[in-house]
Amino acid sequence: MAPVSSTVARWELVLRLRELRELRGFDSATFAKRVGFTPANWSHVEKGRRVLTVNTIGPVLELLDVGGEERAELLELLDASKERGWWSKSSALIGAELQRYYGMEFGAEAIRSYDSLVVPGLLQTEEYARALISADVMIRPVQVEQLVAVRMRRQERLRGADRPELTAVLGEATLLQQIGGPKVLRGQLEHLIALLDEVDSLSVRVIPFAATRGAVLGGSSFHLLDFASENLPTFGWVESAVFGGAVDDPDQVRDLSFAYVRALDQSLGRAESLELIKSYSQG
Repeated sequence: MAPVSSTVARWELVLRLRELRELRGFDSATFAKRVGFTPANWSHVEKGRRVLTVNTIGPVLELLDVGGEERAELLELLDASKERGWWSKSSALIGAELQRYYGMEFGAEAIRSYDSLVVPGLLQTEEYARALISADVMIRPVQVEQLVAVRMRRQERLRGADRPELTAVLGEATLLQQIGGPKVLRGQLEHLIALLDEVDSLSVRVIPFAATRGAVLGGSSFHLLDFASENLPTFGWVESAVFGGAVDDPDQVRDLSFAYVRALDQSLGRAESLELIKSYSQG
């Protein structure tokens, strides 16, 4: 079971309120006026940019005619959404979008990652992460160690009792890309081997150069998060050299899911991938 995340709780709350509003036949602007919001402010609520309070949610639940067990669930989500996760305490360092992603990641029950050229952040060593972060010309040197610490903080769930199911698909080029130099890369590969031996909820799958459609996803990087609640859809996140952001369009999340299945289909099995990683670590 994943830990409670305020970010995930807020997302579920606004999704369920929006669904109820639509089921009751209210358009957003009319509903906003009926519950004492401006249309713009209510739009911010439904997009998760404004947090409801115990007082402001009352008229909302009344107009939506929500009672009993469902009302209790929504109020419980409201209460959970007000907790401050560790990611929100790094707001001076990371922007709102990354805070949202880290909060979603913290509350995810399963994570599917695809990276063609680098090891995903959840599996990086400090040295590998430092080399990657310090290479970004947009990041000031004074911020590098702070960002490395944030990346290491994200990894704590991998060994906890509430660890997520994580499947990471990597291109074989990742095992050759000398981020930080040969020594750092070797340390990273040895770290992957140790993690695979220690963490049974982790699977690393490598797409070999010999795959017939190995370049189908190019140099992309994306992550798909799934949650325990049946009310929540898959959350998508895409990264490039200059951009990282949430994918809110359900059709695009579906396309990413299809792309992930194709990548997984081209990859070696868990045991074969581990042997390939070991061979590169010894080279």
